[in-house]
Amino acid sequence: MASLSDRTLALAGLFQAVSLVQDIATTGHADSHDLEVCLKSILELEPDNLNTIYGNHSNLATGLQLIINQLGTDNNQPNIDIARYSISLLHLEHKLAKQPQMLDRISEGVNRAKEQLAHFPISHENIIANLAGIYSETISLMPPKIMVAGDNQYLNNTHNANRIRALLLSGMRSAVLWRQLGGSRWQLLFQRHKLCKEAKCILQN
Repeated sequence: MASLSDRTLALAGLFQAVSLVQDIATTGHADSHDLEVCLKSILELEPDNLNTIYGNHSNLATGLQLIINQLGTDNNQPNIDIARYSISLLHLEHKLAKQPQMLDRISEGVNRAKEQLAHFPISHENIIANLAGIYSETISLMPPKIMVAGDNQYLNNTHNANRIRALLLSGMRSAVLWRQLGGSRWQLLFQRHKLCKEAKCILQN
């Protein structure tokens, strides 16, 4: 089984992606650096290590802090939408793992998106639209469908909708990684203190 540190980073990637989903759905804005980190993680299908996926650990500072906020026992109130999106993606990932044909379709789509990097930066709307299309044609078809809550003036904007779908795909990438590293939904209940402690250690270092 992989280290607790690796599992914590994968969980941070998931939390960071869904927090951006909430930001876009409620404000129309998303931190550009955190967005790029999440989008880049989708394109690394055969990484050598976690640094290949997320880069420096500081790139996941937002997600690591969210682990502390969501799973900690301090006075922090967990964000209900972030919790809901995260649990939904972990549930869907469990179902996705049993559908090799859908996994192949996702890989093919991601490889096409990687080819676009020769012409566009990772955050270009063409690449985001491509990644959003992958999500719509695969994961979005599996029940239960993730219903994103927010302000309709932002949700009805095409670019925002594409960013949300691309970020949900990123969240799924991290959910897959979490399971591959030995993570499970039970650990979110019974190892929450360990995960919080590890997130704090990574942030401090």
